[in-house]
This record gives sequence, C-alpha cells and structure tokens, in this order.
Amino acid sequence: MIESLLIANRGEIARRIIRTARRLGIRAIAVHSEADAGLPFVTEADEAVCVGPANPAQSYRNVAAILAAAKSTGAQAIHPGYGFLSENADFARTVEASGLIWVGPGADAITAMGDKINARNLMAAAGVPVAPGTTEPAADLDAALTAAGEIGYPVMVKAAAGGGGMGMGVANDEAALRTEYDKVRSFAERMFGDGSVLIERYFPRVRHVEVQILGLADGRVVALGERECSVQRRNQKLVEESPSPAVSPALRERFLAAAVRAGEAVNYRNAGTVECLLDPTTGEFFFLEMNTRLQVEHPVTEYVYGIDLVEEQLRVAAGLAPTFDPDALAPHGHAIELRINAEDPKRFLPGPGAIATWNEPAGEGVRVDSGYVAGNTVTPFYDSLMAKLIVSGVTREEAVERAKAAVAQFEIAGPKNNLPFFAELLENAEFLSGDYDTGIVSRMR
Repeated sequence: MIESLLIANRGEIARRIIRTARRLGIRAIAVHSEADAGLPFVTEADEAVCVGPANPAQSYRNVAAILAAAKSTGAQAIHPGYGFLSENADFARTVEASGLIWVGPGADAITAMGDKINARNLMAAAGVPVAPGTTEPAADLDAALTAAGEIGYPVMVKAAAGGGGMGMGVANDEAALRTEYDKVRSFAERMFGDGSVLIERYFPRVRHVEVQILGLADGRVVALGERECSVQRRNQKLVEESPSPAVSPALRERFLAAAVRAGEAVNYRNAGTVECLLDPTTGEFFFLEMNTRLQVEHPVTEYVYGIDLVEEQLRVAAGLAPTFDPDALAPHGHAIELRINAEDPKRFLPGPGAIATWNEPAGEGVRVDSGYVAGNTVTPFYDSLMAKLIVSGVTREEAVERAKAAVAQFEIAGPKNNLPFFAELLENAEFLSGDYDTGIVSRMR
C-alpha cells in the first residue's frame, strides 16, 4: 500500500481523504492556500504546505508549487480529489513523470473523455447510447443552425470542453439558438480556453442518472450501482440518492452494462462516473459525459455497497486487488446526500461569511463530510460547498425521515446556507413520490 499521500485539494474532500489515509496508516500531506490556513483539513493532516495565495491559479492549480510540496515532504503519491487539477491530463502525466503515483485514471482516459464531442463519438462506437447530436464541433452559427434543423428543436448548446454544469444553454427555436450559440461559445473561450460548441437534442423532461465505475488493477471494470442526481439548480446537483427511484431492475442491468462498456472503451482504471440522461416516459437513456475522478456524491455509493471508495482508489493506484469480490456486488438499503452550500436558499446566490455556529447532526444512518467548523470563514474564492449531509436507511422512506431529522438538527449561523431549501424539499410531494425530474427545483421556485 502507498505509505505517504499528498492531497492536491481542499475543504471537505481533502478532509475526507485524510480520514481514510489515517485509518490505513498512510501519512497524509495537505497543501493549502493562504486563505485556507485555518481550515480543519490543514490541521488534521500529518503535514501541511502552503502553496500560494487565495487565487486558485496561484495555489490549488499551481502545478509547480504542488510538485515542489510533494518533493519536499517525500510524498509517494498524489490524490487530486475533485475539481481543480483532478481532470487535467497534463498534470496526471507530470505527476507520473516525476516518479510519483497518480491516484486516478490514466492521462489517456482523461484526455479521451475530456472533450464532449470526442467522448460522444467514442461511446457511440462502443455501443453506449448517445443522444442525437453533432459528431464534430459546430464551426459557426450556420453550422449550428443546420445541425439544429436536423436534430429538431429544442436543442442543448454545450461547450465541448465544459463540465460541472457550466457552459450550457437551451434553444427552443432559431432565434434563441442565435443568442445561445454566441453566449456559450464566448463563455467556453473565457472559462475553458476552448470555444468548441456541440449541439444535442434537449429533453424538456429528463432525469439525471449516473453510474459509479471502478477500473481495477487487473484490468476489469466494475459498476457499483447508479445514483439519481435530478435535484439541480443551474444544471448543478444539490441532492443525490442511490438507488434511483426511477430505475427498475431491468433498466439497472442495462445502465450498468453500458457504463462498464464505456470504461472498457478507454481502458479505464480507478474511480469514475458515467453520467446519463434518462427519459422517464420512454425508459431510454443517453450518455452525457464521463467524469474521470472521484465524484462529490460518492458517499451514497459507499453506504449502499459497504465500501470505502477512496481506499479502493488507493488500492488500484498501488496495483492491489479490491477489498470486495467483484463478482458478488450487491446493493443494500438506500442513501441520500444533501449538499450544504453557503448560498441563499431561494435564489441560490453565494453567501460567504464567518461561521459563528456549526453544530452537526448525528445518529444512526447519519454522516457529515464537512470542510468547516465554528470560527472558520467561508471565503468567496472557492466553491460554496461547506458540507455534505449523507443519510441512509433500509428503505428510501426511512432515509428520507432521517434526512428530515438531520436537517432540523444541523445548526449553521453566519454565512447564508441552503438548509431551509432542503427542509422544504423533504416535504415536497413530488420528491417524496420519487417521480421527479431535473425541473423539480424550478417548479418549487
């Protein structure tokens, strides 16, 4: 097993990786910005190195500083968490070229799945269902209009290099497409340095369902069930649950088989997620993208399958067999994750600030993965995620009841937070029925 691990990330995910490292007897090394010096992940690590000022480009995305920290501390491996450099193929190559172990998929797989158009084409060739759309970038507005005419309105306009729900727009007609094409292209050039745009069919009513895969050290790819991710604001997830209330046993078998084919198509190793759109009317599902990293919502899979995904990542990276039997995977119970963000619960606008009170809920089936404690400050420099509240139960109904109680017990004072939204959601008839889609939040507002 790996003996020393540098975590190239911050907040709750750094703290969560440290927890597993400590259990396994691995020396955990944190890197942090000047703004994060007082956060729990820094003090809980065995060693910590400041890699720059608050600006992520000068700290958490500063490859030279992170590699220098790894060298100075004698780190054997680097875990990138999610976000920042986690899906940067050049970083993965540089880590390995430096003689370090990269805890993630190979750089070639990251490259192959990082461009949405290339990924769509690869998946189609592998027999994974893809939505009708362009097989190459729409070079200009005329090409986009032609493609939309062939696909049929409404269409989704997407940045080919985008991710995390960013760089998307919906066009219901030609006039809207003219506006959205320019808007998405400009955003993509500014945010991703790549203005390539693709056009896909847009489904007005759709569910967002994803499959957790794990590429093992022996070359096999296994699927660890699906997660429902349809509670979203601005195309970004707020709630995830496993198993999905929309997926029947027969549909689950198709989902998991397609996800395994997706991983096999790029010789995938380590943890990854195959994201799909599910048409609840027809039961058809379509490949959306593959996230070549550990997902924010991985804890619900951990609960349902009884494994530690971070430990499995470390074992794969070290060339070791998994802790579980790949031929005897079976889900048990139900788990739900709520993303506790520093944001206005009505309009979901960021609301950073100093934390005066922070009291986490506890009890059977309740877990909190947090990045903060009372006395810390949520700064405006990073994502608004403060914590993840994960609950589990034998049934979905039991998990929901535990979620209600945990939300009521969770006390946060200082920054704005979305706990009131979750209290509302957990009483919402549509959510409670399980028959909801990606429009549920907009209907609540």
